[in-house]
Amino acid sequence: MKKIITLLFFSAFTLIACKDDEKTNDDPARTINVKTFDKVKVAFGDNLSQSAEGTFTFPDNLDNVKTIKMYIKDICPNKDCDEWDRYANIYAKDKATGTWYELGRFINPYWVGNEKLERGYEVDVTDFRSILSGTTELKIYTETWNAKGRTYSVEFDFEPGTPDYKYSAVVPVIQYNKSSIDGVPYGTNFDTNVFDLTKQITIPTNTEIAYFRTIISGWGHATPNDAGGRGCAEWCFRTHHILINGNPTFSHELKAIGCAQNPVNNQAPGNWKPERAGWCPGMVVPVRFNNIEKNMFGTAFNFEYDFEDWTNNNGNGNAFYAVSTFVVVKSNAPIEKPIVN
Repeated sequence: MKKIITLLFFSAFTLIACKDDEKTNDDPARTINVKTFDKVKVAFGDNLSQSAEGTFTFPDNLDNVKTIKMYIKDICPNKDCDEWDRYANIYAKDKATGTWYELGRFINPYWVGNEKLERGYEVDVTDFRSILSGTTELKIYTETWNAKGRTYSVEFDFEPGTPDYKYSAVVPVIQYNKSSIDGVPYGTNFDTNVFDLTKQITIPTNTEIAYFRTIISGWGHATPNDAGGRGCAEWCFRTHHILINGNPTFSHELKAIGCAQNPVNNQAPGNWKPERAGWCPGMVVPVRFNNIEKNMFGTAFNFEYDFEDWTNNNGNGNAFYAVSTFVVVKSNAPIEKPIVN
């Protein structure tokens, strides 16, 4: 009986070992995890900067990658970080042009980090697969104005599977997203040479699906207030549009998204529960997707980002909208980048 038990134990051990050996780096069914920034601090003061950059190695071949997820840990033990709800985002650099592409945007919670989230903030960045391969430069930014700053760790999961389309490309249409106060001034005249919200876009002829990917968040407490003392552009609910050839084609409602239900619910003290206009402290700023009609493929059309009419009476500062819009194209045949002029 003793020999039989020993044999069974040996067989089970052998089976487990074989399965582990099969899970090699070349296993197409394995999620590839890439750790990038590791407890990097950004701050204003103490010889630190509001942003940090780094170069990291991603998989070279993404043919068998279905989705790419980015996870951002905002680390703040013992309330030793910047206590305010700060604008923050993360970028990847396009190797061909040297342009920084905004992958995702989030707002820091008051006083705490996002430790209540197992892996931190999650952002689907599959749309940027054409630049997230091989040696890639990343940048993380926070609009912090003190030396306590914020500390981050960032990692990516390259999840296995068949992509929805074999080839894709992404290019920016507009990016006024360096910080909240570098966004487009709202409710007042602005220099159109600095903030050009009108573009001409050409989608490749062999495109099978195309869409806009937009992130927008408002900042400031400018007057006149909306009902309930809601100043613009942080608190005033608005609906903005993407115009195609002059027609309001897509709507972006900047309204309540459920701040009080935020899983990062330990922001004390902090005014985190009231609804902002389309964002919340301690959450990722939502991405807005708009599909482009197929009859637009292979042609040039006019794009304009159009803000809902409102006039700032200059009674309480300025209002701003930080906005980025990308155009994404996909096909099962090799595809060129869209052209944006």
